[in-house]
Amino acid sequence: MVFKRLLGAIGAGGPSVDTVLDGGTVVPGGVLSGRVWLKGGSTAVDVEHIGLELLARVEAEHEEGESEGAVVFERFTVGGGFRLGAEEERQVPFSVPVPWETPVTELYGQPLGIVLGVRTEVGVAGARDKGDLDPLAVGPLPVQEAVLEALGGLGFGFRSADLEYGRIGGTCQQLPFYQEVELTPAPQYAHEVTEIELTFLASPAGLEVVLEADKRGGLFSAGHDALTRFTVRHEDARTLDWSSEVDGWIRQLIAHREAYGAHAAYGHGEHHDRGHHDGHHRSGPGLGTAVAAGAAGLALGVVGGMVAAEVVDEIGDFFEGDED
Repeated sequence: MVFKRLLGAIGAGGPSVDTVLDGGTVVPGGVLSGRVWLKGGSTAVDVEHIGLELLARVEAEHEEGESEGAVVFERFTVGGGFRLGAEEERQVPFSVPVPWETPVTELYGQPLGIVLGVRTEVGVAGARDKGDLDPLAVGPLPVQEAVLEALGGLGFGFRSADLEYGRIGGTCQQLPFYQEVELTPAPQYAHEVTEIELTFLASPAGLEVVLEADKRGGLFSAGHDALTRFTVRHEDARTLDWSSEVDGWIRQLIAHREAYGAHAAYGHGEHHDRGHHDGHHRSGPGLGTAVAAGAAGLALGVVGGMVAAEVVDEIGDFFEGDED
């Protein structure tokens, strides 16, 4: 364990803290568990409060351009109300729910470049100290993975992923930001669109899938964006023919070219709802081996020059000293 001294609370002789997360990835809507380890300093202190914050590195668009910042998207109180003796070591176990809309940070074991962290806050002697920061790894839900596998099987490729501050109009979005995954078009759609942007909004009831396409312009028309959204249930993950389902979504998205014209506009950080489709009304066979194999092609591009160790370093550098 690597303890971090709580200098800000009661001085150099104060206690130190180390938060250890249980191994592996968590999933949206799942449980994050681990332990907060405290080690007493030169004198006994009253630990009034132990809290956890979930943070994300988020991009925001504004009139001056773009900027990045840390957003706390969930807080938990996991302990407190005890006296920590001098040099005493104590552990506080915790198990907290992960918000359903928590962004996915890795796919097929490869990092997407999304930076999430768990920060520990300890209240000692009437002051609060941001003590420890750990990277948070989040994998996809089965239904999210099924959609991504289908896109890979259809020939779409990974371009990038980021977190955008703002809300998507017409959805049930809860967090103040959303994840956007940019995909290169499959060959059969390359003459229609230059890029597909994908957003997942999970909830206990299911998954909203928001798709946005950057349209190619024609001889007499300018390029523009189109957007649609679809809903599926969690239990559909192993029952739908996802290749056909997702292919139908893409075709419907492209069909909006005529329906909404070249002057569709979107505000900064906000999409406007362009349609709704209940995907769970259709059923079919499970995913075949060929579809799963095709998805590996989508996974190959996710590294983008950033290995897991670099992601760990980046989250430390980004959140270090950030008190907002």
